[in-house]
Formats: sequence, C-alpha cells, structure tokens
Amino acid sequence: MPFITVGEERKEYEAGTPFLQVAADFQDRYDNDILLVKENGKLMELFKTVHKDARLEFVTAAETTGQQVYERGAILLFLKAVYGVAGQEKIEKVMVNFSVTRGCYIEIKGEITPDEAFLREVKAFMEQVVKEDVPVVKRSVNTDSAVRLFEHYGMSEKAKLFRYRNSSQVNIYQMGDFDDYFYGYMVPSSGYLKWFDLKLYGEGLVLLLPDKKNPKKVAEFVPAPKVFGALLEAARWKTCLDVETVGELNDMIVQGRTNELILVQEALQERKLAEISTIIKSREDCKFVMLAGPSSSGKTTTSHRLSVQLKAHGLKPHPIAVDNYFVDRELTPRDENGDYDFENLHSIDLEAFNRDMTALLAGERVEIPAFNFREGKREYKGDFLQLGPEDILVIEGIHALNDAMSYALPKDSKFKIYVSALNQLNIDEHNRIPTTDGRLIRRMVRDARTRGSNAQDTIARWPSVRRGEDSNIFPYQEDADVVFNSALIYELAVLKPYVEPLLFSVPKDAPEYIEAKRLLKFLQYFLAIGTDMIPNTSLLREFIGGSCFNV
Repeated sequence: MPFITVGEERKEYEAGTPFLQVAADFQDRYDNDILLVKENGKLMELFKTVHKDARLEFVTAAETTGQQVYERGAILLFLKAVYGVAGQEKIEKVMVNFSVTRGCYIEIKGEITPDEAFLREVKAFMEQVVKEDVPVVKRSVNTDSAVRLFEHYGMSEKAKLFRYRNSSQVNIYQMGDFDDYFYGYMVPSSGYLKWFDLKLYGEGLVLLLPDKKNPKKVAEFVPAPKVFGALLEAARWKTCLDVETVGELNDMIVQGRTNELILVQEALQERKLAEISTIIKSREDCKFVMLAGPSSSGKTTTSHRLSVQLKAHGLKPHPIAVDNYFVDRELTPRDENGDYDFENLHSIDLEAFNRDMTALLAGERVEIPAFNFREGKREYKGDFLQLGPEDILVIEGIHALNDAMSYALPKDSKFKIYVSALNQLNIDEHNRIPTTDGRLIRRMVRDARTRGSNAQDTIARWPSVRRGEDSNIFPYQEDADVVFNSALIYELAVLKPYVEPLLFSVPKDAPEYIEAKRLLKFLQYFLAIGTDMIPNTSLLREFIGGSCFNV
C-alpha cells in the first residue's frame, strides 16, 4: 500500500483512498479547512485518490489559492440558489462582474429585481444547501455537449467561450441538480462554504466572503464609491464595445474587427484623460498632479499622456517619476523574508523629494535625478527644472496619494489621481478575471524586457508586491480626486504571445510552477492579437515596448 508523508508524519493508505479522507485524518492539525492538496508539488482537488507513495502539502482557506477555491465554490452555491429561488425561466443572465471589498459584485438580468426579500430567500437557500453538505461532482463532457448544455441554461457566453477551445473535453462542476463551468479548482462539497453574506449595492448585490487573514469571518463591507464608479464606467464601456467576455473578444478577432476595437478603446481612455485635464486646469492653485496606483498600472504612460492633454489647455507640464527618488539599492528596506521591499514608502528618499519639490514651488532651479535600475543607483545628468506661472508637475509613483510622501507641500497645490488596471473583461458570465492577474502578466512582460527578470522571479516577488499594495496604496485610493482606469479590454490577447514563453520557462520543480501553469491555462482562452495595430501612444506600449514616450 502507498505511504503518504505529511510533514514529519508517515501513514499507509490503500490505493484508491480519496485525498478527502487523508485530509480529514490531518484536519485537526490545521486551524482552517483544508481545501486542496499538493501531491509531490502538484496541485490537486480532494476528490482525487491516493495511488502512489507521495509527500503531501495541504492548502487551506488561509492561503491565496485556497481563498480562490472558496470564492469559486461560493459563486457556484450562490448561482444554484438564485436559479432555485427565481426559476430559470425568469433569469436572462447572472453576471459576476468584479471584486468589491472582499466579495464579488453581481448583477441579475431578467424578470428579477433584487431586493432585501429576494436576498433573504437566496441566503436561506444557500444556508440550507450548506447544511445538507451537497457533494460537488466534477465530470468531463465533450465540448459540443457543453455548448448545448449551457445554451439550454441560457448561458450564451459560456457556449461562445467553448467554441474557441482546442480541447475536445470540458470539465463541468455539479452541485446537486445545478451544473456550471469554472476556471480553476473547486471545493469538494457545499458544507465547506459556511461563511458568506449578501448585500444590495448599486444596481446589483455583493456576495461577501472571508479573507485569508480571517477565513472564518465574513469581511466587513467597506464601500469605495470612487473605485466602484470607475468599475461601473468600465462595465458601460465594455457594453458599448460589445465585448463583455473573452468569447466576444475572440469573435471580434475572428471577424477582423480588432483595429476597430483598439481605436475605440484608446479613444475612450484619451477622452477620460481630456476630462481630467479640464478639471485640473480649473484648479488655480494646483501645481502638483499626483498619480498613484498599484504595480504595473501604467502610471508612467498615463502621466505622459495626461501631460499632452494639459499642454492642450495651455499649461506646461513636467512629468516626474517618484521612482527616480529611490534610495540606492543597498539602502532599500527589506521585507520579513529579507528581500528588497521596493513598495515600501521608505524606499523613497522622502527628504530629497520634499526638498526638491518645495524648492520648485518657490520658483528655484532644481536638478532632477534619474534612477539607474540596472545599477541600483540614483544619478544626476544635468536635468534642471524651474517652474513658471504656467508650469505644473505631473508626479507618478505608488505612494503619490499618501500625504506622508509629499508632507511639505500645501494641500491645495496637489490634485490626486488613482490609476489602476481595473479589468473590464470576464471569461464568461460567472468567471471574472482578477485585476491582479492582468497586472502580474503586464509586470512579467515588462520585467523581462527592461530589467532582465524571468517569470519565476516576478512570480516569486509578487506576494511581497501585493502586501506592499495592501499597506501603502489601497488604503489611500478613495483619497483621490479622480480614478483613472488604465486597463485595455484587448490587452491580454496582445500580451499572450509575450508572456507564454516566459511562463513555459518556469521549471516544473519550482515553487512558482503552479502559478505559471494556472496562468498558462488561463491564457488558452484567448486568441492572440498582433502588435502592428497598437498605437505608439498606447499605455500597453509601456510593457511591450515601442512607446513614443520615455517609459
């Protein structure tokens, strides 16, 4: 019989024993529910079985991967309840749109108008299914059968998505009498999904879930009206473009409408920047436009494009990257793992930055530094600046919304813009694309091109980057005067040929391989778009190269 090793413990199991049983034997060693298992480093669902000697690691709801599994399970449970309460005939579409706080914003289209009474019914239905601990069964069907199945359910976007799959088979998850397709692994049964809540918000509702810091408590709902407004605007844009899902994007590529899509999307972004520049022009005391956002949001290109719009208003903008005020590499703070923490506020020479900005505000002539990323040193190359009446500084950096970074500058002199790649595209009706996935892919492409980093290095650093964003960026997003969405609805189709070779280079025995494999599977949904139609002013050029700006 095969031997299973977990940590220092070694047990013998009969071949064919479900990992669910093995997990149950070890559950008392863990504070949170075991949701997945790694068999010799390979991620697997718990309904898989023991068949050889193996070393196991368990994944709980306190980890990012476990959190993703819990979210998929909760969405499946919610959908089963909605269709169970309302009836399929009254539902046109249930759209799982985007993340809000620690939850998902969902809209229901059809004869149903979500209200408090409806949410109470749905929640009671969900709680009953959890109590019954209904198994989640995974089965493989041929692609044609999957298309017919979801056309029957009225889930047209899933049917459209499967038409572009090379695989002849599709994995379907079934909870009781409800079938659905999900990208990624799933919980073994409804009994794992004990913690959730429903809240009316906007024109839809939020399915609230726990976070990995406290997997047994539903996260508090904290409205973020400015970011939420930008997300709703993105949703309206994708409706105007007739591209809500990957299947519809693939349709446009096949129909030869890619250039039209690119031109309209770029025009929408340019119009937004023109609107922002008009607001800035109206602020007489404004001398510093502060742009901030999480990693790979395209802050540099945004600052340059905004500068062009400000020039059209008669202003004289000067883009300044806060990154040029990085301390020398050896002075950079380190995180708890001993790695350089470039997202830390104190990776910036705050004293030098405030001294220079204050001097510029006073009309003095100042030499602006440039940071050499390959050498890890700040350099001075004779780039002098002096502000006149029409001059304005466009300053970008991840901490620009934090007044602790610009502590010496008067409040009225600053106009704050939060820049983030708030993804507009869904895989299908029920599978959203996390904003973080788009940013990670952008970063891998840029790091390989400009910093000599491979995908394994970028993936390994990403958790530290995310922690830095949670601490240093997201708490200040609602302090912005405006939110600019830098995501392009077509960008993943362009980035696909760039990032796939980088992901394939991650060794199978590396800890980062699981994430690389997940992203490779995700990218299979997309048809590729070439770069010849991408304007040299496009924000995407910051990552793939060929920008007319100095990025």
